[in-house]
Amino acid sequence: FFHLQKKRRAATARRQHLKSAMLQLAVTEIEKEAAAKEVEKQNYLAEHCPPLSLPGSMQELQELCKKLHAKIDSVDEERYDTEVKLQKTTKELEDLSQKLFDLRGKFKRPPLRRVRMSADAMLRALLGSKHKVCMDLRANLKQVKKEDTEKEKDLRDVGDWRKNIEEKSGMEGRKKMFEAGE
Repeated sequence: FFHLQKKRRAATARRQHLKSAMLQLAVTEIEKEAAAKEVEKQNYLAEHCPPLSLPGSMQELQELCKKLHAKIDSVDEERYDTEVKLQKTTKELEDLSQKLFDLRGKFKRPPLRRVRMSADAMLRALLGSKHKVCMDLRANLKQVKKEDTEKEKDLRDVGDWRKNIEEKSGMEGRKKMFEAGE
């Protein structure tokens, strides 16, 4: 018994140690990824956005403004083009996923209604014009005469139930019921 408990404790401790080691590894990986993203961002900014140097003369400032406007226009066009491409690809993805869904055949089935149908109508629906045999299920049944059973006679003899209630109502009726029970 104690041996099993020691094994369980050892397994639990090992599991906890592995879990903490995995968490430590994950934390270091996340930190490395964040640092790599920051370095990539700095490199991109250094490449595409050179430091701004303001010229002293008015003409140089106007030329700088014209260059900046041209750059803004080109970046805006790029952004618009990428947005259009993104919309186009998302539309294609939706279409393909719809086709995949259709190919799988998982359609929502409509609720079915119960329809009363005779055997002839059912055979006609299944077999079409080939069906020529008439299936009258009641045609070959035997005729059975109703015989009076004892229960039915007893029910007829009881008569009107209201009379029975009126006789048993009040103290007189209770007295009769008590005397009948003895």
